[in-house]
Amino acid sequence: MRKIIHASPTKSCALDPIPTWLLKQCEEQIIPVLTLSVNVSLETAEFSDELKKACVTPLIRKALLDCEILKNYRPVSNLSFVSKLLERIVCVQLVDHLKVNGLYEVFQSAYRQLHSTETALLRVHNDLLQAVDSHGGAILVLLDLSAAFDTIDHAKLLNILNTSFGIHGSALNWFSSHLKDRTQTVQIGSSLSKDQKLKFGVPQGSVLGPILYTIYTTPLGRIIRKHGLTFHLYADDTQLYIAFKPAEHSSKADAISRIESCVQDIRIWMTNNLLKLNDDKTEVIIITSKEDISSNLDISIRVGGHLTSPSMTPPRNLGVLFDSTCSLEAHVSKMCKNINFNLYSVGKIRKYLDRPTCETLINATVTSRLDYCNSLLYGAKASLFNKLQLCQNNAARIVTRRRKYDHIRPALKELHWLPVEQRVQFKILLLTYKSLNGLAPKHLSEILSPYTPSRSLRSEDQHLLKDPRWRLEGFGKRAFAKAAPSLWNPLPLGLKRSPSVDSFKTGLKTYLFKRAFE
Repeated sequence: MRKIIHASPTKSCALDPIPTWLLKQCEEQIIPVLTLSVNVSLETAEFSDELKKACVTPLIRKALLDCEILKNYRPVSNLSFVSKLLERIVCVQLVDHLKVNGLYEVFQSAYRQLHSTETALLRVHNDLLQAVDSHGGAILVLLDLSAAFDTIDHAKLLNILNTSFGIHGSALNWFSSHLKDRTQTVQIGSSLSKDQKLKFGVPQGSVLGPILYTIYTTPLGRIIRKHGLTFHLYADDTQLYIAFKPAEHSSKADAISRIESCVQDIRIWMTNNLLKLNDDKTEVIIITSKEDISSNLDISIRVGGHLTSPSMTPPRNLGVLFDSTCSLEAHVSKMCKNINFNLYSVGKIRKYLDRPTCETLINATVTSRLDYCNSLLYGAKASLFNKLQLCQNNAARIVTRRRKYDHIRPALKELHWLPVEQRVQFKILLLTYKSLNGLAPKHLSEILSPYTPSRSLRSEDQHLLKDPRWRLEGFGKRAFAKAAPSLWNPLPLGLKRSPSVDSFKTGLKTYLFKRAFE
């Protein structure tokens, strides 16, 4: 209890009788009472009605959406600290149960330790690049769901927990008590609505809600595999993709048929389980080389009663703009635009900031954008790296107060910032180290294979990786399966044998920093 309380964020809700910071200060007196109440809840399989109340604050999904349209808001539930504390206790046990028994869907990356949007996109990006390199093209379909968390059927969820995840007896009764008779009130400013009972759904903002949603949608994996498609899930974001040969009409027709059949089965399953697939918001991308893209834009996928054509503008996929040639030009342009706006804003107030504060602000608004999913940029055009490097240079000038035409390398060296290209290499090598040491998702680790020579050689003790062949420089050479061995194999042996992630990160940054500046 003490460990979980210390790890919990110091946030308070209108339903809390005392602020969370005050509760933590009085933890020695309160922990015995909280421990008793939690144990009573687990022993009796009862979740108190007082802890089922939620105060919902509507949050606009995106800044540019119309605030007069209700569906543009995300209903985030604010729950009492004690309610979340009890959920965290159960969450620890539930996650251990899923790990020990191998019940997680391998290609579900949401709400899991060692997983992130970047690891999910890196696997999808790797598969698409290799598909184009080996077959010539791939079709990527991005499915969109409406209010997925709010329409879950409790009876069906409990049945899945019982039959597919081995949760029964008092544990199942506890989940049943946790789900039923929940209430919520909506708060806008100082106004509160009346309490409303929730017959369906899991609360967004709760601890268990997201995990229960991923459990509820586990059958999707079996449906998609049945049709021979590759997929990746991140909460309610579903990505389907399949390779095809652009020059062969039969290959293209077979790929379209499989996708349409799979989407139809997904729609049927979702309808039966009270989930809604947005047919008109589903997006399709044809991934192929520039030479083949024009002849493949006539591909259309039928989703329900809607015929979906390839997106003319790159759609956003977990925060990254995917284009038809995987060049990421649109993504880099958008990122540079946002970074330059932030730099302009920080520059206006720079004279009022001391250097540590300015550096913190730059790291939060600029460096974080440069580093988000930058592993996808390996092998990209030099012009894209030049754009990003220019943004980093301007950030360094603002922090160090250098003039526009001063040489920037001393500033980067003074700040100990790796240049953009080395930051990409750092990210890929870090993910490679984690993959080889059981600290990365399984779907990334299985991409890499240790090199084993056919006869006894000195190289067998060098911790090398198999370096796969590639056909197209703009695709196969950029895939993580190729990038990781290319960067990993030349590393010093001592660095590869680092005993921990922290020591590897320290040694790797020093190694890349020397290569960049010395």
